[in-house]
Amino acid sequence: MSSPALSNNPAFSSRTLTSAELEKLYNTPAAEKTVQQDPSRPAPTAAEVLGGASDPMTIENTIQKTVGLFAILLTTAVVGWIFPAVSLPAALVALVLGLVIGFRKKISPGLIMAYAAIEGLFVGGISRIFEGAYSGIIFQALLGTLVVVAVTLILFRSGKVRTSPRMNKIVMIAILSYLAFSLINLALVWTGAMSDPWGLRGIEIFGIPLGVIIGLLAIGLAAYTLVGDFEFIANGERNRLPKIYGWQAAWGLMVTIVWIYVEILRLIAILRSQD
Repeated sequence: MSSPALSNNPAFSSRTLTSAELEKLYNTPAAEKTVQQDPSRPAPTAAEVLGGASDPMTIENTIQKTVGLFAILLTTAVVGWIFPAVSLPAALVALVLGLVIGFRKKISPGLIMAYAAIEGLFVGGISRIFEGAYSGIIFQALLGTLVVVAVTLILFRSGKVRTSPRMNKIVMIAILSYLAFSLINLALVWTGAMSDPWGLRGIEIFGIPLGVIIGLLAIGLAAYTLVGDFEFIANGERNRLPKIYGWQAAWGLMVTIVWIYVEILRLIAILRSQD
């Protein structure tokens, strides 16, 4: 849900911007210089509005930032693995910090790196808990995550999958609905309203746990979001946006990939609990 690629930021579009979009861009921190409009020339593109930075965002420097964020995440994941009790508070802090980053107009590399560190505590802790209950599940989840990311990237590079404004709206509604379901389910389990450790996810529909259906749907939503992340990076490079936007793109990638991992981890756990 926090993926920058599913936002409506017109800076990553190759089309000509409307006057309303131009005004929005003029008021953003990234638009650092005043753009003089000539009535005789067409409305500027996003790249022209943002000035075609001399040190622009590229795929290479975005990958470097992404690798750096995952290095931070993996480092703190070791701490989470040793002290799995930190996973829940880390998840809550990461949620709040993620909202701050998502709604903040100015991109802050410091906040994004802090998010990676806290997310690592959550990932490490939750992985330790699941591995303790289902031996070997981490390897299975990691392998599944790599497959989903690789297939999505291949399809994106081939041009077979792309996002669309209409589909973005549908996916955003689905993600918000999924978030609401997850929070309600968590409350039911915490309060003891449901004895099943999976809560509503444990309800069977035609012999299939609801958690399996919901999990597959969530992985599909995350894969679509990943396509948007790839588009965000490609459009950012094409429009020669300031290098700092690479941090936002790297953050989006990290959030989406961790989401895929957690969903696959839970999906496998539900399936193995049926044995």
